[in-house]
Amino acid sequence: MKDISLQGESRLIVGQRTVIRDNLAHMNAESSHYTGLILVSGIDSPGITQALFDTLAPFAITVLDIEQVVIRDRLILTVLIALNPAHADAIEEDLQSCAERLTIDIATSFQEQGQSSIAVKTGLVHVVALGNPLPPTALAAIAAAIATQGGNIERIQRTASYPITAIEFIVSGADQLSIRQCLAEVTISHSVDIAVSPGGLMRWAKKLIVMDVDSTLIQQEVIELLANKAGVHDDVVAITDAAMRGEIDFAESLVARVALLKGLPESVIAQVQSEITLTPGARTLVQTLHKLGHSVALVSGGFTEVIKPLADELHIMHLRANSLEIADGLLTGKVKGAIIDRAGKATALKEFATIEGVTLEQTVAIGDGANDLDMISIAGLGIAFNAKPSVKAAADSSVSAPYLDSVLYLLGITREDVEEAGATRK
Repeated sequence: MKDISLQGESRLIVGQRTVIRDNLAHMNAESSHYTGLILVSGIDSPGITQALFDTLAPFAITVLDIEQVVIRDRLILTVLIALNPAHADAIEEDLQSCAERLTIDIATSFQEQGQSSIAVKTGLVHVVALGNPLPPTALAAIAAAIATQGGNIERIQRTASYPITAIEFIVSGADQLSIRQCLAEVTISHSVDIAVSPGGLMRWAKKLIVMDVDSTLIQQEVIELLANKAGVHDDVVAITDAAMRGEIDFAESLVARVALLKGLPESVIAQVQSEITLTPGARTLVQTLHKLGHSVALVSGGFTEVIKPLADELHIMHLRANSLEIADGLLTGKVKGAIIDRAGKATALKEFATIEGVTLEQTVAIGDGANDLDMISIAGLGIAFNAKPSVKAAADSSVSAPYLDSVLYLLGITREDVEEAGATRK
């Protein structure tokens, strides 16, 4: 029988579903126990788990912890038990016979353990890394950064391999904010997207996901599509660029751009709607969130007249955007009502959260431009999607891949969850 040492050893095996935690013996100090760690490995086949526990059944043992993973038909099963030390030799002999019968390997380690029950750890932090590809150097840098903050990696698991690779680290012993700040440098130096979020029940609580529309939910800028119809595309882009340089604010730039649309027939709105294309993964994102019980809202500096049919198609109930003034079938070149600028987007997020009965900590804001900064800053999780550097710097996390459904993995939703939700990827 092989003997294995647990001191200073981590078994972090990235697999299809889960990974063995790096320290299985989490016990409290109420009383002393003799424990045994059993590690089963070999080619997977039906009946191995049953045979293992049938072998252990005659003995007076308590199962303290258990975890199993299968990777490419290779089984790794770890069981931590409490036992009478007088039974250790007999258990070891019976397990050896079981291993020979099943043609697998069973290794054991028996020792006195000064703790008696698995500690329920609180304050866990979840770190999700996205990459396509996700190189070992990036994973090493993440692990090193966590270690510098005194964090201990409890588990690592791959949560997705399509359309990008997503790896989740569950970390104990470190502050969420310090981990996030420490990993910010890793995202830049290794070109990997990283999200840090708290563990516990709140991770699975209902959330409100608020998205920008132009260049986020859809691939186009609606006002530029309208400008094409009016023959003023270059003029509109020039004003947009001036706003991006900070020479004029968003509200002023919107008024100036809409003024250039004066005289366009109302019929161009339907034409523009037909030219809109969703960002890859957008439909999957929305469908999956809805099926998992979350709410979705859209906030846009664009126009309700263009966006509303799309929101209806995706069954998105909450929408806040600007409105074009139309008279006698023509655009007047004016905006009706209050302009939805960066402050207006943040206000909309707060109001939608109230309607949905969720706290700001349970909100997620996704955007790409300066106009999204306020809502990104107040949301529980702010995500910069293919965003400008200033937005990435302000956001809690970023997504650089061109797939909007990658956001799901940052929220702790696995590819298996997506498939089970039955969302057709578009």
